Amino acid sequence: MSNPSRFSFILETPAATVDVAQRHFEAKLAVETDPSDVHTDLTRHKTGFVVADARSPSAYADRRVPGAISLPARGIDEKAVQDLRSKVVVVYCWAASCNAAAKAAVRLSALGIQVKEMIGGLEAWVREGYPVEGDLPAAVGFDEYLRWHHAGNSGQFRQSAAPVVVTA
Repeated sequence: MSNPSRFSFILETPAATVDVAQRHFEAKLAVETDPSDVHTDLTRHKTGFVVADARSPSAYADRRVPGAISLPARGIDEKAVQDLRSKVVVVYCWAASCNAAAKAAVRLSALGIQVKEMIGGLEAWVREGYPVEGDLPAAVGFDEYLRWHHAGNSGQFRQSAAPVVVTA
């Protein structure tokens, strides 16, 4: 019988000390939130924050977090943030693989706006079963819509559009 290896991928790099870990995770929570917390605070009508969709205006029109404002990352300037100065802005985009929310957060914070990113984006929101609003028919699945959008189609999704074929 052979001896199992004593090597551990997890312990190859030693864990941080508890004080380093605490500072790290506190800092992480200062700039991130999740769909569950956003949904709970929206449902409870909490104030002091606004949810902002950092995707394109057409994607926002199709499907979004209820009550979110459209704030495309590339269009963030002084004029766009004038009404946001007294609030924390919670930004999101498509999914964890999308960085529009991070780009928006950089621009917002550079303009003096407090910001958090909703981790997982709209995809995590939808997967957790939270409601969405927008012009997209409810029967259109998120995955179908995402493939259509990321295939380079512009404008709003149309159910009559040809099926998207994804190849490797």
